[in-house]
Amino acid sequence: MPWGAQAQGSTPESPYAGQTIGIAVANEIPYGYTNLKGEAQGVGPDVAQAVLATMGIKDIKWTSTAFSSLIPGLQARHFDMVAAEMAILPARCDQVLFSEPNSSYGEGLLVAQGNPQKIHSYQHFVDHDSKVAIMAGADQLDILNALGVPQERIVTLANNADAISTVSTGRADAYAATSATVAQLAELGKRTQAAQPFEDPMVNDQAVRSWGAFAFHPEAQTLAQDFNKALLAFKQTQAWRDILATYGFTEQDMQQASQRTQAQLCGK
Repeated sequence: MPWGAQAQGSTPESPYAGQTIGIAVANEIPYGYTNLKGEAQGVGPDVAQAVLATMGIKDIKWTSTAFSSLIPGLQARHFDMVAAEMAILPARCDQVLFSEPNSSYGEGLLVAQGNPQKIHSYQHFVDHDSKVAIMAGADQLDILNALGVPQERIVTLANNADAISTVSTGRADAYAATSATVAQLAELGKRTQAAQPFEDPMVNDQAVRSWGAFAFHPEAQTLAQDFNKALLAFKQTQAWRDILATYGFTEQDMQQASQRTQAQLCGK
């Protein structure tokens, strides 16, 4: 059934009732991942489920894939929606249809316990012969390139689940990711920690901050519009704040989540 068509037995107030939606995550803590039972967790899945429930959608088919496969998979209609808190960027806006922002987050670095190389910024990898790991397809590559980090100092990982072993074994001296991801990874073991203090990267004289959102196929405009209405309403509730707080988002992050619009971030 086409999205937006009325399902059998549904009411005019819930045109999506009875439908199944396919949603992808990138196994990235704390944004969207699956646990050992195959259950979807993270700020993206939790908010998505709550918002979709208000739209009458309760049947969700979850897919976990590499971050770099999210947009191609969406374009190929392997799933209907992405709930990975993917940052809204102009280049991505040309490929997918984003919702309004659901979250906002800054950058961080995961380093070996004790931070033996005293790494406190992305700039370190411009000035020193150290290696930094990133997840394939993630925004951090653009940031490091903008700062002028040589390609030979960048190690690419399939997903952030490999970050702890990569840093603790010395394959890379640090792992660059968002602050929330770094905080969650640092809690998983005693071999690594978040770099503290951390100096926010500056690109074009501005501190780097991202706004994460849900993504849809460019032709799924009705679904995206209806989801947006429900999302904006949910963001006004304590339940939304509780979900973000559970996954390590700060009060500042929550406030920032409403300081930009999809149109602004897409450059439209």
